[in-house]
Amino acid sequence: MLIQSLDFRSFALRKNRLFVHFPTRFLPAALQFVSSFAALIATNEVNPSLKVPPFKEKSKLERIGKLKLYSKILRDCASEGSLSLAKALHGKIIRIGFDPDLFLWNSLVYAYAKCGSFGYACKVLDRMPERDVVSWTVLFSGLVNEGYGYDVLDFYCFMKKDGVRPNGHCLATTLKVCSLNSELFFGTLLHGEGVKVGLLFDVFVGSSLVDLYAKCGEIELAERVFVYMDKKNVVSWNALLNGYALKGDAGKILNLFQGMTEPELRCSKFTLSNVLKSCSYSVNVTWGLIAHSLVIKTGCEHDEFVGCCLLDMYSKCGLARDALKVFKRVQRPNIVAWSAMIDCLDEHNQIQEAAELFCLMRHEGVSPNQHTFVSIASVAANLGDQFFCEGIHACILKYGFESEIVLSNALISMYMKIRSVQNGWHVFKEMSSWDLASWNALLSGFHSDKTCYQGPSIFHKMLVEGFKPDIYTFTSILKSCTHLLNLKFGQQVHAHIIKNGLNENNSVVTSLIDLYVKNGFLADADLLFSQLIKRDLFSWTTLISGYAQSDCPEMAIECFRQMQGQGVKPNEFTLATCLSSCSKMVMLGNGQLLHSMAIKAGSFGDVFVSSAIVDMYANCGCIEEAEAAFEGMVSTDIVSWNTLLFGYLQHGQGLKVLETFKTMLDKGIEPDEVTFIAVLSACSYMGLVGEGKDHFDSLANVYGMVPTIKHYACMIDILGQAGKFNEVESFINDMKVTSNPLIWETVLGACARHGNDKLGESAAEKLFELDSGTASHYILLANLFAAKGRWEDVRRVRALMTHRGVKKEPECSWLMVNGQVHIFRSADGFHPRHEEIYIKLKELVEKAILAACSVKSVDYYLYMPDIR
Repeated sequence: MLIQSLDFRSFALRKNRLFVHFPTRFLPAALQFVSSFAALIATNEVNPSLKVPPFKEKSKLERIGKLKLYSKILRDCASEGSLSLAKALHGKIIRIGFDPDLFLWNSLVYAYAKCGSFGYACKVLDRMPERDVVSWTVLFSGLVNEGYGYDVLDFYCFMKKDGVRPNGHCLATTLKVCSLNSELFFGTLLHGEGVKVGLLFDVFVGSSLVDLYAKCGEIELAERVFVYMDKKNVVSWNALLNGYALKGDAGKILNLFQGMTEPELRCSKFTLSNVLKSCSYSVNVTWGLIAHSLVIKTGCEHDEFVGCCLLDMYSKCGLARDALKVFKRVQRPNIVAWSAMIDCLDEHNQIQEAAELFCLMRHEGVSPNQHTFVSIASVAANLGDQFFCEGIHACILKYGFESEIVLSNALISMYMKIRSVQNGWHVFKEMSSWDLASWNALLSGFHSDKTCYQGPSIFHKMLVEGFKPDIYTFTSILKSCTHLLNLKFGQQVHAHIIKNGLNENNSVVTSLIDLYVKNGFLADADLLFSQLIKRDLFSWTTLISGYAQSDCPEMAIECFRQMQGQGVKPNEFTLATCLSSCSKMVMLGNGQLLHSMAIKAGSFGDVFVSSAIVDMYANCGCIEEAEAAFEGMVSTDIVSWNTLLFGYLQHGQGLKVLETFKTMLDKGIEPDEVTFIAVLSACSYMGLVGEGKDHFDSLANVYGMVPTIKHYACMIDILGQAGKFNEVESFINDMKVTSNPLIWETVLGACARHGNDKLGESAAEKLFELDSGTASHYILLANLFAAKGRWEDVRRVRALMTHRGVKKEPECSWLMVNGQVHIFRSADGFHPRHEEIYIKLKELVEKAILAACSVKSVDYYLYMPDIR
């Protein structure tokens, strides 16, 4: 304060004038001081006939005038926080030997307490000849305002020992301290005190009691005190509303709001703020709109606090546009409003708008705080722009927040989300200290194939540093183990999870299920799933996708059926996974049901779901339905186009593949490597050698792609289908792809089709060197020899298979009965009703033979082999 810097001097001169020396730089403050003093004289608080000032020792002011003047100056000192002036006046009172009355003593206590000088306030209180409740209360008020709540409780006990009886203001102030510090026991003692001295029906005491019980979680007691209050004001209503807000009982808040009859209560900005908060908790946009109309009616729409509550309400109700409209109406929004709006846009995936709003905020000259930077770091991570992320990092350094651990954690998470692992590592290493969130943020970046190998070492180091992992730690490290297919380390983590008592947490157990499924331990995954207390969509989807990826589509469909039976609704990923399983199992009926379910749930617009539907119909032999599904897609990408191309290819419609490829290019869709596999395969099927060569050359020359081994195999197949084996050998040698088994498998297949046993045998020898465990390679060569009549070589190949322990996988078939899939393999005895099935099958075979031979004699049964 300016008044604190005044050089206050009094001189006893001949004319008995008071001189106050003001430094030149404080001239405005001097004028204000002189004006205040003149105003005192003008209002007759100082006798204008006397020319002697109040600080002069030989002042002729009457005692009553001095008391009023000193008290007035002390109150001004308290309001302005001018401790030095209060001390100067106090010193003058002591020097002139002036005897203060109780009011002046209280003013001194009040001035010192308000200026934060509690030591002086206590000394004054201690030296007072007598103390009343006001003396203590002014000290309590000052202590509360400066955050020294616990001291108030001690002083209250001293006051009681002093024999002073509390009044309403004293009791309300002390109850406020109990509320702020959650001192429920002391608060109940004060409640008894209020009953004893007859202050229970005081509206301020009652409101303080409601606030105390509400904030301490005793909402029933708060409501009971509220009901018995004779008179209720806006404070008491809002104290109860706040209590229900803390409890999360939004319905009760709205009921109380409906019960308010007085307009000044209903239209209070505090009441409306609580109602808006309850609408946010309960996502009740109807009552939110009603509250908003009252906000407009009372003119509170431009209030910053109410505006933030409106922002939050519309954000939680999913109305980001309305939230933005509210924000634009707030006059001079502060940093809280800006941050809330950025949060809102981020939550509703309006990332670009959130980033632009942050730039506008800086343009308006509003300085971001820590919360703003945490929000915008999340926005930058979702935006995925590394340049923007680094700009946010630079802003944090510019504003001097680099030592804030929360912001460092946000930066690490941001960099890890955009896969800028080195920058994340750098931020982590530059931190002076870490908390658990720092380690979790670091671990979150080591899930991808390129970085997951570092996850276990980071987890180990975190344990060495003495940090106790939590849910987020375990889910992150389990993801790393899943990508690494490191089951051994994952099992050690599983032991840590059990040790930390988190083996019943849904998120952690779901991550464990994913780990075991991806490593092929389906029984362990199923056991963990069965032990889940609550099976949510995420855990079901993890198990379903695990079965689908482990070539167990029938189990994926069975899990989906069970999930539906438990009333869990699938999301887009679940539907896409199950459609893929139906595609593999050629389950047209189930696929159609899933298609209708996707339309009903509004998921057909999802490009992954619609692409899976196209693939399902194509694999189930319904290419027309696949075409119709593709035409009905809301949006298409390269994946959906590739799905249609392979659908045509599967149905032998090579010309359609090439026409669709041309249409795709005309629509501006950029092909990828998978697209060219379909196109080259179509050229091979149709025998278009020249066009195939053109498409293969365009891979590198037009689209800048490096051909993969599958593209080379397709090109070899094109040449092999046309019988151009000389070109095949030249192509293999020129492209230097002799070390891949897929190349020689393709050559062997082409040789088998054209009867080229010489090159076929050479290709098989290369193939056996590179991959000696695949049965189909031996069978292809054996069939090639058989076609040429080389039976001795056929026996030699089969003997080689036996010697190497290579067995042909048994054929598999399945059917669905009452929604359940039944799988059958050759010589399979694992079906629970296999004996009945074989008996029935034997009967059917017997009937077929008898019908074919037109013989009814049982003698033929003796010659029938055992079908097993």
